[in-house]
Amino acid sequence: MGQDIKLTASDNFQFSAYRADPGGAAKGAVVVIQEIFGVNHHIRSVCDRLASEGYVAIAPSIFDRTSPNFQSGYSPDEIAEARKFVANPDWVAMLRDTQAAIDAVKNVGPVGIIGFCLGGSVAFVAATRLSGLKAAVGYYGGAIVRFADETPKVPTQLHFGEKDAGIPLSDVETIKTKRPDVEVFIYPGAQHGFHCDERASYDKASADIAWPRSMAFFAKHLK
Repeated sequence: MGQDIKLTASDNFQFSAYRADPGGAAKGAVVVIQEIFGVNHHIRSVCDRLASEGYVAIAPSIFDRTSPNFQSGYSPDEIAEARKFVANPDWVAMLRDTQAAIDAVKNVGPVGIIGFCLGGSVAFVAATRLSGLKAAVGYYGGAIVRFADETPKVPTQLHFGEKDAGIPLSDVETIKTKRPDVEVFIYPGAQHGFHCDERASYDKASADIAWPRSMAFFAKHLK
Protein backbone atom coordinates (compact mmCIF):
# COMPACT_ATOMS: atom_id res chain seq x y z
CA MET A 1 0.00 0.00 0.00
CA GLY A 2 2.86 2.38 0.81
CA GLN A 3 6.10 3.57 -0.72
CA ASP A 4 9.56 4.62 0.37
CA ILE A 5 10.19 8.34 0.02
CA LYS A 6 12.84 10.90 0.95
CA LEU A 7 12.44 13.77 3.40
CA THR A 8 14.66 16.79 4.02
CA ALA A 9 15.12 18.17 7.53
CA SER A 10 15.64 21.83 8.41
CA ASP A 11 19.43 21.32 8.39
CA ASN A 12 19.16 19.91 4.82
CA PHE A 13 19.84 16.34 5.95
CA GLN A 14 18.06 13.91 3.65
CA PHE A 15 16.61 10.74 5.10
CA SER A 16 14.16 8.02 4.21
CA ALA A 17 10.56 7.50 5.25
CA TYR A 18 7.67 5.18 4.49
CA ARG A 19 4.38 6.72 3.38
CA ALA A 20 1.00 5.03 2.96
CA ASP A 21 -2.00 6.81 1.47
CA PRO A 22 -5.69 5.91 1.83
CA GLY A 23 -7.69 4.78 -1.16
CA GLY A 24 -10.06 7.73 -0.97
CA ALA A 25 -9.99 11.25 0.43
CA ALA A 26 -7.82 11.53 3.53
CA LYS A 27 -9.28 12.50 6.91
CA GLY A 28 -5.89 13.87 7.88
CA ALA A 29 -2.40 12.55 8.44
CA VAL A 30 -0.56 10.65 11.16
CA VAL A 31 3.21 10.60 11.69
CA VAL A 32 4.32 7.18 12.95
CA ILE A 33 7.47 7.05 15.08
CA GLN A 34 9.35 3.78 15.16
CA GLU A 35 10.48 1.55 17.99
CA ILE A 36 14.22 1.01 18.42
CA PHE A 37 13.94 -1.53 15.58
CA GLY A 38 13.73 1.01 12.78
CA VAL A 39 11.05 1.48 10.12
CA ASN A 40 10.65 -2.27 9.87
CA HIS A 41 7.85 -4.57 8.75
CA HIS A 42 5.74 -3.83 11.83
CA ILE A 43 5.98 -0.03 11.57
CA ARG A 44 5.12 -0.22 7.88
CA SER A 45 2.11 -2.37 8.71
CA VAL A 46 1.00 0.26 11.25
CA CYS A 47 1.20 2.86 8.48
CA ASP A 48 -0.82 0.64 6.16
CA ARG A 49 -3.40 0.13 8.89
CA LEU A 50 -3.71 3.88 9.41
CA ALA A 51 -4.15 4.33 5.66
CA SER A 52 -6.99 1.81 5.78
CA GLU A 53 -8.51 4.00 8.52
CA GLY A 54 -8.45 6.97 6.14
CA TYR A 55 -5.23 8.73 7.14
CA VAL A 56 -2.07 9.49 5.22
CA ALA A 57 0.59 7.80 7.36
CA ILE A 58 4.29 8.62 7.28
CA ALA A 59 7.08 6.95 9.26
CA PRO A 60 10.40 8.84 9.22
CA SER A 61 13.58 6.81 9.65
CA ILE A 62 14.84 8.70 12.68
CA PHE A 63 18.00 6.58 12.90
CA ASP A 64 19.22 7.44 9.39
CA ARG A 65 21.70 9.98 10.71
CA THR A 66 23.70 7.28 12.46
CA SER A 67 22.68 4.06 10.72
CA PRO A 68 20.91 4.55 7.37
CA ASN A 69 18.08 2.13 6.58
CA PHE A 70 18.45 0.35 9.92
CA GLN A 71 15.79 -2.31 10.38
CA SER A 72 15.64 -5.10 12.93
CA GLY A 73 13.51 -8.04 13.95
CA TYR A 74 12.68 -9.15 17.47
CA SER A 75 14.95 -12.07 18.29
CA PRO A 76 16.84 -11.75 21.61
CA ASP A 77 20.08 -11.01 19.74
CA GLU A 78 18.41 -8.36 17.57
CA ILE A 79 16.77 -6.74 20.58
CA ALA A 80 20.13 -6.58 22.40
CA GLU A 81 21.78 -5.02 19.33
CA ALA A 82 19.02 -2.43 18.90
CA ARG A 83 19.24 -1.46 22.57
CA LYS A 84 22.97 -0.76 22.22
CA PHE A 85 22.25 1.26 19.13
CA VAL A 86 20.09 3.78 21.02
CA ALA A 87 21.89 3.93 24.36
CA ASN A 88 22.26 7.71 23.94
CA PRO A 89 19.59 8.94 21.52
CA ASP A 90 20.02 12.35 19.91
CA TRP A 91 16.70 13.92 20.88
CA VAL A 92 17.30 17.17 19.01
CA ALA A 93 18.04 15.34 15.76
CA MET A 94 15.12 12.92 16.15
CA LEU A 95 12.75 15.84 16.76
CA ARG A 96 14.15 17.74 13.80
CA ASP A 97 13.44 14.77 11.56
CA THR A 98 10.00 14.30 13.12
CA GLN A 99 9.21 17.94 12.32
CA ALA A 100 10.19 17.30 8.70
CA ALA A 101 7.70 14.43 8.58
CA ILE A 102 4.95 16.63 10.04
CA ASP A 103 5.71 19.33 7.48
CA ALA A 104 5.63 16.79 4.65
CA VAL A 105 1.98 15.89 5.29
CA LYS A 106 0.48 19.08 6.74
CA ASN A 107 -1.05 19.93 3.36
CA VAL A 108 -3.26 16.83 3.71
CA GLY A 109 -5.20 18.18 6.69
CA PRO A 110 -4.88 17.95 10.48
CA VAL A 111 -1.81 15.99 11.60
CA GLY A 112 -1.47 13.61 14.54
CA ILE A 113 1.49 11.60 15.77
CA ILE A 114 1.71 8.09 17.18
CA GLY A 115 4.83 6.36 18.47
CA PHE A 116 5.85 3.08 20.05
CA CYS A 117 8.66 2.30 22.50
CA LEU A 118 11.32 4.97 21.85
CA GLY A 119 8.81 6.46 19.41
CA GLY A 120 6.27 6.78 22.20
CA SER A 121 8.67 9.05 24.03
CA VAL A 122 9.41 10.99 20.83
CA ALA A 123 5.67 11.44 20.24
CA PHE A 124 5.23 12.91 23.74
CA VAL A 125 8.13 15.34 23.36
CA ALA A 126 6.90 16.27 19.89
CA ALA A 127 3.58 17.22 21.48
CA THR A 128 5.40 19.57 23.84
CA ARG A 129 7.94 21.11 21.46
CA LEU A 130 7.02 20.78 17.78
CA SER A 131 4.57 22.69 15.60
CA GLY A 132 1.81 21.54 13.29
CA LEU A 133 0.29 18.77 15.39
CA LYS A 134 -3.32 18.42 16.54
CA ALA A 135 -3.02 15.27 18.70
CA ALA A 136 -0.40 12.83 20.02
CA VAL A 137 -0.53 9.18 21.08
CA GLY A 138 2.33 7.33 22.74
CA TYR A 139 2.71 3.63 23.49
CA TYR A 140 5.07 2.50 26.28
CA GLY A 141 7.54 5.35 26.01
CA GLY A 142 10.14 4.74 28.69
CA ALA A 143 11.64 8.23 28.59
CA ILE A 144 8.35 10.10 28.96
CA VAL A 145 8.81 10.34 32.72
CA ARG A 146 11.99 12.37 32.12
CA PHE A 147 10.00 14.93 30.13
CA ALA A 148 6.84 14.91 32.24
CA ASP A 149 7.39 18.49 33.44
CA GLU A 150 6.88 19.69 29.86
CA THR A 151 3.32 20.59 28.88
CA PRO A 152 1.90 19.14 25.65
CA LYS A 153 0.53 21.78 23.29
CA VAL A 154 -2.03 19.33 21.89
CA PRO A 155 -4.33 16.62 23.33
CA THR A 156 -2.16 13.66 24.29
CA GLN A 157 -2.96 10.03 25.10
CA LEU A 158 -0.53 7.47 26.55
CA HIS A 159 -0.65 3.67 26.80
CA PHE A 160 1.39 1.50 29.19
CA GLY A 161 1.54 -2.18 30.06
CA GLU A 162 1.14 -3.08 33.73
CA LYS A 163 3.94 -5.67 33.51
CA ASP A 164 6.39 -3.60 31.44
CA ALA A 165 9.83 -4.66 32.73
CA GLY A 166 11.38 -1.38 31.58
CA ILE A 167 8.75 1.10 32.75
CA PRO A 168 7.81 0.71 36.42
CA LEU A 169 4.28 1.66 37.40
CA SER A 170 5.82 4.27 39.70
CA ASP A 171 7.00 6.08 36.55
CA VAL A 172 3.50 5.92 35.09
CA GLU A 173 2.07 7.30 38.33
CA THR A 174 4.59 10.15 38.21
CA ILE A 175 3.45 10.98 34.69
CA LYS A 176 -0.20 10.89 35.76
CA THR A 177 0.52 13.17 38.71
CA LYS A 178 2.57 15.69 36.74
CA ARG A 179 0.35 15.59 33.66
CA PRO A 180 -3.32 15.50 34.67
CA ASP A 181 -3.98 17.05 31.24
CA VAL A 182 -2.91 13.78 29.53
CA GLU A 183 -5.02 10.64 29.09
CA VAL A 184 -3.10 7.67 30.55
CA PHE A 185 -4.20 4.05 30.19
CA ILE A 186 -2.62 1.03 31.90
CA TYR A 187 -3.29 -2.44 30.49
CA PRO A 188 -3.47 -5.22 33.13
CA GLY A 189 -0.98 -8.01 32.55
CA ALA A 190 0.48 -6.40 29.42
CA GLN A 191 4.23 -6.21 28.86
CA HIS A 192 6.42 -3.81 26.89
CA GLY A 193 5.63 -3.99 23.19
CA PHE A 194 2.14 -5.38 23.76
CA HIS A 195 0.79 -3.74 20.61
CA CYS A 196 3.25 -5.40 18.22
CA ASP A 197 1.92 -8.69 16.88
CA GLU A 198 5.45 -9.71 15.81
CA ARG A 199 6.85 -9.66 19.34
CA ALA A 200 6.71 -12.38 21.97
CA SER A 201 5.19 -9.81 24.32
CA TYR A 202 2.18 -9.20 22.05
CA ASP A 203 -1.03 -9.04 24.06
CA LYS A 204 -3.98 -9.22 21.69
CA ALA A 205 -6.58 -8.40 24.34
CA SER A 206 -4.78 -5.18 25.30
CA ALA A 207 -3.94 -4.24 21.71
CA ASP A 208 -7.57 -4.73 20.70
CA ILE A 209 -8.56 -2.13 23.31
CA ALA A 210 -5.68 0.31 22.82
CA TRP A 211 -5.90 0.67 19.04
CA PRO A 212 -9.61 1.62 18.91
CA ARG A 213 -8.95 4.06 21.75
CA SER A 214 -6.19 5.62 19.70
CA MET A 215 -8.36 5.83 16.58
CA ALA A 216 -11.25 7.37 18.54
CA PHE A 217 -8.81 9.93 19.96
CA PHE A 218 -7.60 10.87 16.48
CA ALA A 219 -11.17 10.97 15.15
CA LYS A 220 -12.05 13.43 17.91
CA HIS A 221 -9.05 15.74 17.55
CA LEU A 222 -7.96 15.53 13.89
CA LYS A 223 -10.64 17.83 12.55
